[in-house]
Amino acid sequence: MPKSITLAITGASGAPYALKLLKQLVAADYHIFLLISSAARVVFATEEGLKVPSGSDNGATFFTEYANAKPEQITVCGKEEWFSPVASGSAAPKQMIICPCSTGTLSSIAVGACDNLIERAADVVIKERGQLIVVPREMPFSSLHLQNMLTLSNLGVTIMPASPGFYHNPKSIDDLIDFVVARILDHIGAEQTLVSRWGYDQKPNGS
Repeated sequence: MPKSITLAITGASGAPYALKLLKQLVAADYHIFLLISSAARVVFATEEGLKVPSGSDNGATFFTEYANAKPEQITVCGKEEWFSPVASGSAAPKQMIICPCSTGTLSSIAVGACDNLIERAADVVIKERGQLIVVPREMPFSSLHLQNMLTLSNLGVTIMPASPGFYHNPKSIDDLIDFVVARILDHIGAEQTLVSRWGYDQKPNGS
């Protein structure tokens, strides 16, 4: 049985994080259920110059070519495909990542709204006691944002803001993207070679 995971991409800024994460999940041989909001398509065009086609089949073809995935390794589900596996606790993957996660999506999940497939898929993972990781990309956070994150954290959701560190001496924007993606991969138990773990390659000054 191949590993499977749900990757949802919403309309927050941060398309480079989502695309790098998708490629890494493909390379790690996951079967990926890919959910993309309408706003995320706008962000893809704005930040990456990518025009993501509409329709599940066209989207799957597009991302399969983009990420150099195997045939049928990526399944794209529309926002109202309620009969897709991710909509049911009996079939959904036990792991889900929302990257980037808009504060609107964060709010909807925190209150249990299921108005689209991304929200429903997250609700399923929470109720089935699976692993949900959300990657907010916003600043500053309002008290409302923080309260919603606390609500989700108390339900076992992992909150991983897209906040790259600098102790690996990044030399490019890609290095900063890699840092965030590497931390996400660490949390789902996927092997990664993007960034060394703390203490393995770093040496004290003067050594």
